Amino acid sequence: AKQFKIIKIGNYEEAELMEYRVAIIENIFSAIKALVQGAEEKGIKIGEDVQASAARIAALNPTTALIQDYKDDIIKLWADKGIKEAFARSREFQLNDNAHYVLDAVHRVAAADYLPSQDDVLKTRVRTTGVMEINFPMDDFKVRLVDVGGQRAERRKWMGCFDDVTAVLFCVALSEYDQRLLEDDETNRTEESMKVFLDVTGKWFPKTTIILFLNKKDLFAEKVKTSPLKRTFPDYEGPDEYEPAAEFMRDKFIALDPNKEDNRIFPHFTCATDTDNIRVVFDAVSETLVKGNLKNAGLL
Repeated sequence: AKQFKIIKIGNYEEAELMEYRVAIIENIFSAIKALVQGAEEKGIKIGEDVQASAARIAALNPTTALIQDYKDDIIKLWADKGIKEAFARSREFQLNDNAHYVLDAVHRVAAADYLPSQDDVLKTRVRTTGVMEINFPMDDFKVRLVDVGGQRAERRKWMGCFDDVTAVLFCVALSEYDQRLLEDDETNRTEESMKVFLDVTGKWFPKTTIILFLNKKDLFAEKVKTSPLKRTFPDYEGPDEYEPAAEFMRDKFIALDPNKEDNRIFPHFTCATDTDNIRVVFDAVSETLVKGNLKNAGLL
């Protein structure tokens, strides 16, 4: 939704950027706390010189702490060999995928006059709760984009958004194939996405156009080199390389559609933090939506 806003409405205003300042600081605190806790849980030793910093970080409240008070602790910990090892093993515990970016940004973010860049906004993780709407023009149409949270607790709120739907934009994080749900540490995130996708294509939108965003392709391309896809999907027989692995994931989702004969699923590999990539994808999505409207009107 953030990229759609930038592309169709314009960059974020200063007041909006200030709101993201709070969010990115919380992302930093959450990331370093998760790494300290992950290192402890996995028995990874951190340096004696950062023990006091680790204790301070473990005790802080991410929603009330001041970044200036903990800047030096975070910088020292992020440089520690043990914390780096914990980061390399982050698939074994809960860590946001923007952790590297936000922890590298501590020097900038802690400055008194810091104002997030557009890139910072795109890299900041803000959990979608409830229902958010963005309205914008597209060609000769007015588009209403409804963004709903994907977590289990949020799904019951979807039902009121299902009237007059031209198309469903279903987002999957490719890079989460080796991670567990935040709300259920036993369930694989991609397998959960597949269950939801099956419901969306079969139960809720059996005839609606589905635009499938296979997102975080950049993170997936790096991760698949060291975390074999076959570990999660034993039926994958290809090499640990981006293209065959990505194609496998695409085909896996498309195969779930109970109405394959309609050819209504349009997959796109995306990097939501790359505006140029999303602009190209958006053009393709626009064409799909226009064709869908014309078809519904009996003009195609």
